[in-house]
Amino acid sequence: MVTEAKILAALHGLTAAFNAHDIDGVMSFFAPDCSLDMPRGTEPYGTRFQGIEQVKKGIMGRFESTPDVHYSDVEHFVSGNCGMSKWLLAGTKLNGEKVRVQGCDFYTFRSGRVVRKDSYWKIVE
Repeated sequence: MVTEAKILAALHGLTAAFNAHDIDGVMSFFAPDCSLDMPRGTEPYGTRFQGIEQVKKGIMGRFESTPDVHYSDVEHFVSGNCGMSKWLLAGTKLNGEKVRVQGCDFYTFRSGRVVRKDSYWKIVE
């Protein structure tokens, strides 16, 4: 049985792996049939990546577009098989533009692995 404490530990592990830019570490938390919804896209849900390889591609896009991306001021919450991470993303895009934006990720877990990651962030103008 996967407890809320184990999901909370997974959220902490995910944050550490994201901040280390360790794509294999990040992906070790995901189930093979996972999905990722990014905030931007042409659909109401943003851009959706489905399956482990596509999700990996979507996450690598963040590391590639903002090579020094870092998540701080992180708060995690868990209820049942759902987890939420609230954070401040900071980094520098390839064009030199500095980014600082608050956002959150909603996770759905099955058997201790992420089956859905749904990301949101503020629009900073």
